[in-house]
Amino acid sequence: MSTVKAYGATSPTSSIEALTIPRRDLLANDVKIDILFCGICHSDLHYARNEWSDVMPTIYPAVPGHEIIGKVSEVGSEVTKFKVGDTVGVGCLVDSDRTCPNCQDGLEQYCPSFQLTYGTPDKHGTAPGTLGGYSENIVVNEDFVLTIPENLDLAAAAPLLCAGITTYSPMRHWNVGPGKKVGVVGIGGLGHMGGEIPPALGAHTVVFTTSPSKTEDAKRLGADEVIVSTDPEQMAKHVGSFDFILDCVAAKHDMNAYIQLLKRDGNLTIVGAPPEPLEIAGFGLMFGRRSLSGSAIGGIKETQEMLDFCGEHNITADVEVVSVDQINEAYERMLKSDIKYRFTIDMSTLTA
Repeated sequence: MSTVKAYGATSPTSSIEALTIPRRDLLANDVKIDILFCGICHSDLHYARNEWSDVMPTIYPAVPGHEIIGKVSEVGSEVTKFKVGDTVGVGCLVDSDRTCPNCQDGLEQYCPSFQLTYGTPDKHGTAPGTLGGYSENIVVNEDFVLTIPENLDLAAAAPLLCAGITTYSPMRHWNVGPGKKVGVVGIGGLGHMGGEIPPALGAHTVVFTTSPSKTEDAKRLGADEVIVSTDPEQMAKHVGSFDFILDCVAAKHDMNAYIQLLKRDGNLTIVGAPPEPLEIAGFGLMFGRRSLSGSAIGGIKETQEMLDFCGEHNITADVEVVSVDQINEAYERMLKSDIKYRFTIDMSTLTA
């Protein structure tokens, strides 16, 4: 076991501060990754402040970070997929049981025994809970390590490991592609990624926003059309016309307005996580055989597919790079939506 520098929280009310945390010695199939960049996800803030206590109580000390990009610095004796010097990534998962039907189908994110990058009991006993990427390095089994395309800017690629796969996975599941009309609700940390991916898949892409000022940004990211969702006339023009809508909004909003926009057999998938239950009118689903579903990140194989796709189409997140001593400020700015559209931490500032 070794110790490394990190940043994390020691209680729900503490700031993100310098810590020293343990990392396990390499097992035969482990890869040690020196972290270069780590994206800041809104989930990091929720976890650090124990705001998901009902479903995922925080294990302190809490070191967030599940959008990790770095260089392989050491490999275990039986590692075959990576070598020292490779540029790699780690997303939201670092292990699963490998045997359940979900794992066998390449859907490790639905494994009942998955191990998250942070916040789940550490099965290796190195620490009470897994500890994430706001740190110097991380040790991960090679099966949960991903290859990063060489052409992508590493700081801007980091959010692909959460926001990218969270939006890509349901689009692939619902066969988004040429000839499909696709809507993306919200143009924030998730939604701006959701707006980039369907055009690259060949779909006609429509972004919904409550902010007319974001129209040009949405078009810059690839949207064919932008609808101001607070304008009833604009919404009415599109009733019954969408094959698929991806809802990226994490605040309470009227889902029924978007369900009415679906074609017969159209689907609306939720990837935002509003804190309050949403009211759904059954008739909106019944008339048109429409469906409502949710989706969580993606499996390892699909995440690598997404990264390769983004490399082919040069898709990355819009990021603002910050130092480790700016994490608390970044959290406060996230709460105010004062970012276009993601923060990424330059982890070299941790050891400077």
